[in-house]
Amino acid sequence: MMSTAASPERKRLHPHKFAMWVAMGAIIMMFAGLTSAYIVRSNQENWLEFSLPPVFWYSTIIILLSSLTMYLAVKAFKAREMPRYKILVTLTAILGLLFGASQFFGFFYLNGHGVQLLGQGSNPAASFIAVIAGLHILHVLGGVIALIVVFIRAYSSKIKRYNVTGIEIVSTYWHFVDILWIYLFIFFKLA
Repeated sequence: MMSTAASPERKRLHPHKFAMWVAMGAIIMMFAGLTSAYIVRSNQENWLEFSLPPVFWYSTIIILLSSLTMYLAVKAFKAREMPRYKILVTLTAILGLLFGASQFFGFFYLNGHGVQLLGQGSNPAASFIAVIAGLHILHVLGGVIALIVVFIRAYSSKIKRYNVTGIEIVSTYWHFVDILWIYLFIFFKLA
Protein backbone atom coordinates (compact mmCIF):
# COMPACT_ATOMS: atom_id res chain seq x y z
CA MET A 1 0.00 0.00 0.00
CA MET A 2 1.31 3.39 -0.95
CA SER A 3 1.22 6.17 1.57
CA THR A 4 0.99 9.74 0.54
CA ALA A 5 2.74 12.11 2.80
CA ALA A 6 1.78 15.71 2.59
CA SER A 7 4.94 17.55 1.75
CA PRO A 8 5.11 21.21 2.51
CA GLU A 9 4.73 23.16 -0.68
CA ARG A 10 7.81 25.16 -1.49
CA LYS A 11 7.34 28.81 -2.07
CA ARG A 12 8.92 29.45 -5.43
CA LEU A 13 10.47 32.67 -6.57
CA HIS A 14 8.53 34.31 -9.38
CA PRO A 15 10.50 34.03 -12.66
CA HIS A 16 10.49 37.81 -13.15
CA LYS A 17 11.86 38.32 -9.65
CA PHE A 18 14.55 35.73 -10.33
CA ALA A 19 15.52 37.48 -13.58
CA MET A 20 15.69 40.80 -11.74
CA TRP A 21 18.00 39.32 -9.07
CA VAL A 22 20.27 37.89 -11.78
CA ALA A 23 20.36 41.28 -13.52
CA MET A 24 21.17 43.03 -10.24
CA GLY A 25 24.01 40.56 -9.68
CA ALA A 26 25.42 41.44 -13.10
CA ILE A 27 25.10 45.16 -12.35
CA ILE A 28 26.93 44.67 -9.04
CA MET A 29 29.76 42.90 -10.87
CA MET A 30 29.98 45.70 -13.43
CA PHE A 31 30.23 48.42 -10.78
CA ALA A 32 32.65 46.33 -8.69
CA GLY A 33 34.89 46.06 -11.76
CA LEU A 34 34.67 49.78 -12.48
CA THR A 35 35.40 50.84 -8.91
CA SER A 36 38.29 48.34 -8.75
CA ALA A 37 39.71 49.82 -11.95
CA TYR A 38 39.29 53.28 -10.42
CA ILE A 39 41.40 52.26 -7.42
CA VAL A 40 44.11 50.68 -9.57
CA ARG A 41 44.25 53.67 -11.93
CA SER A 42 44.28 56.22 -9.09
CA ASN A 43 47.71 54.97 -8.01
CA GLN A 44 49.27 55.86 -11.35
CA GLU A 45 50.58 59.13 -12.75
CA ASN A 46 48.49 62.13 -13.85
CA TRP A 47 45.62 61.38 -11.48
CA LEU A 48 43.67 64.57 -10.75
CA GLU A 49 42.43 65.06 -7.18
CA PHE A 50 39.20 67.05 -6.84
CA SER A 51 36.16 67.20 -4.60
CA LEU A 52 32.75 66.01 -5.60
CA PRO A 53 30.31 68.81 -6.34
CA PRO A 54 28.04 69.81 -3.43
CA VAL A 55 24.96 68.95 -5.49
CA PHE A 56 25.88 65.25 -5.15
CA TRP A 57 24.94 65.56 -1.47
CA TYR A 58 21.51 66.84 -2.53
CA SER A 59 21.10 64.09 -5.07
CA THR A 60 21.89 61.55 -2.34
CA ILE A 61 19.12 63.00 -0.17
CA ILE A 62 16.76 62.95 -3.16
CA ILE A 63 17.36 59.28 -3.90
CA LEU A 64 16.97 58.38 -0.21
CA LEU A 65 13.61 60.19 -0.18
CA SER A 66 12.59 58.33 -3.32
CA SER A 67 13.32 55.03 -1.59
CA LEU A 68 11.03 56.10 1.25
CA THR A 69 8.23 57.05 -1.14
CA MET A 70 8.69 53.73 -2.97
CA TYR A 71 8.44 51.80 0.29
CA LEU A 72 5.28 53.70 1.23
CA ALA A 73 3.83 53.13 -2.27
CA VAL A 74 4.20 49.36 -1.94
CA LYS A 75 2.69 49.50 1.53
CA ALA A 76 -0.27 51.52 0.19
CA PHE A 77 -0.72 49.09 -2.73
CA LYS A 78 -0.81 46.10 -0.39
CA ALA A 79 -3.39 47.91 1.76
CA ARG A 80 -5.35 48.68 -1.45
CA GLU A 81 -5.15 52.39 -0.77
CA MET A 82 -4.99 53.20 -4.46
CA PRO A 83 -5.24 57.03 -4.31
CA ARG A 84 -2.30 57.13 -1.87
CA TYR A 85 -0.42 54.54 -3.94
CA LYS A 86 -0.83 56.61 -7.11
CA ILE A 87 0.48 59.75 -5.43
CA LEU A 88 3.49 57.93 -3.96
CA VAL A 89 4.43 56.20 -7.24
CA THR A 90 4.16 59.53 -9.04
CA LEU A 91 6.32 61.22 -6.40
CA THR A 92 8.92 58.43 -6.63
CA ALA A 93 9.17 58.85 -10.41
CA ILE A 94 9.52 62.63 -10.05
CA LEU A 95 12.24 62.19 -7.43
CA GLY A 96 14.04 59.75 -9.75
CA LEU A 97 14.04 62.32 -12.54
CA LEU A 98 15.15 65.00 -10.09
CA PHE A 99 18.03 62.76 -9.02
CA GLY A 100 19.17 62.40 -12.65
CA ALA A 101 18.91 66.15 -13.21
CA SER A 102 20.91 66.90 -10.07
CA GLN A 103 23.63 64.53 -11.24
CA PHE A 104 23.89 66.43 -14.52
CA PHE A 105 24.11 69.70 -12.56
CA GLY A 106 27.02 68.10 -10.71
CA PHE A 107 28.73 67.32 -14.00
CA PHE A 108 28.18 70.90 -15.20
CA TYR A 109 29.60 72.16 -11.89
CA LEU A 110 32.75 70.10 -12.38
CA ASN A 111 33.10 71.29 -15.96
CA GLY A 112 32.65 74.91 -14.85
CA HIS A 113 35.44 74.43 -12.29
CA GLY A 114 37.96 73.19 -14.82
CA VAL A 115 37.37 69.44 -14.52
CA GLN A 116 36.66 68.19 -18.03
CA LEU A 117 34.90 64.84 -17.76
CA LEU A 118 35.29 63.30 -21.20
CA GLY A 119 37.14 63.87 -24.43
CA GLN A 120 40.37 65.62 -25.23
CA GLY A 121 41.83 67.39 -22.22
CA SER A 122 40.02 65.20 -19.72
CA ASN A 123 41.72 63.44 -16.85
CA PRO A 124 41.24 59.73 -16.07
CA ALA A 125 39.87 60.59 -12.61
CA ALA A 126 37.12 62.77 -14.07
CA SER A 127 36.39 60.30 -16.84
CA PHE A 128 35.97 57.47 -14.34
CA ILE A 129 33.47 59.52 -12.36
CA ALA A 130 31.60 60.45 -15.52
CA VAL A 131 31.38 56.84 -16.70
CA ILE A 132 30.50 55.34 -13.31
CA ALA A 133 27.97 58.00 -12.33
CA GLY A 134 26.63 58.09 -15.90
CA LEU A 135 26.00 54.35 -15.88
CA HIS A 136 24.25 54.70 -12.54
CA ILE A 137 22.04 57.46 -13.97
CA LEU A 138 21.10 55.13 -16.84
CA HIS A 139 20.07 52.46 -14.34
CA VAL A 140 18.02 55.02 -12.41
CA LEU A 141 16.33 56.08 -15.64
CA GLY A 142 15.54 52.41 -16.31
CA GLY A 143 13.88 52.37 -12.91
CA VAL A 144 11.97 55.56 -13.77
CA ILE A 145 10.69 53.88 -16.94
CA ALA A 146 9.52 50.93 -14.85
CA LEU A 147 7.85 53.40 -12.47
CA ILE A 148 6.11 55.06 -15.42
CA VAL A 149 4.75 51.67 -16.49
CA VAL A 150 3.52 51.08 -12.93
CA PHE A 151 2.10 54.63 -12.92
CA ILE A 152 0.18 54.00 -16.16
CA ARG A 153 -1.19 50.75 -14.77
CA ALA A 154 -2.24 52.51 -11.58
CA TYR A 155 -4.24 55.10 -13.49
CA SER A 156 -5.61 52.66 -16.07
CA SER A 157 -9.33 52.12 -15.64
CA LYS A 158 -9.08 48.72 -17.33
CA ILE A 159 -6.75 47.11 -14.80
CA LYS A 160 -8.34 46.32 -11.45
CA ARG A 161 -6.11 43.47 -10.26
CA TYR A 162 -4.18 43.65 -7.07
CA ASN A 163 -1.19 41.55 -8.07
CA VAL A 164 1.70 42.83 -6.00
CA THR A 165 4.47 41.09 -8.00
CA GLY A 166 5.09 43.92 -10.47
CA ILE A 167 5.31 46.66 -7.88
CA GLU A 168 7.52 44.48 -5.66
CA ILE A 169 9.94 43.94 -8.56
CA VAL A 170 10.08 47.67 -9.31
CA SER A 171 10.47 48.44 -5.61
CA THR A 172 13.32 45.98 -5.15
CA TYR A 173 15.13 47.40 -8.17
CA TRP A 174 14.53 50.97 -6.98
CA HIS A 175 15.97 50.25 -3.55
CA PHE A 176 18.89 48.52 -5.29
CA VAL A 177 19.82 51.61 -7.35
CA ASP A 178 19.49 53.66 -4.17
CA ILE A 179 21.91 51.43 -2.27
CA LEU A 180 24.19 51.37 -5.31
CA TRP A 181 24.35 55.18 -5.33
CA ILE A 182 25.11 55.27 -1.59
CA TYR A 183 27.99 52.85 -2.23
CA LEU A 184 29.29 54.94 -5.15
CA PHE A 185 28.95 58.21 -3.25
CA ILE A 186 30.86 56.88 -0.24
CA PHE A 187 33.42 55.30 -2.58
CA PHE A 188 34.05 58.60 -4.38
CA LYS A 189 34.28 60.49 -1.09
CA LEU A 190 36.83 58.06 0.38
CA ALA A 191 38.81 57.02 -2.73
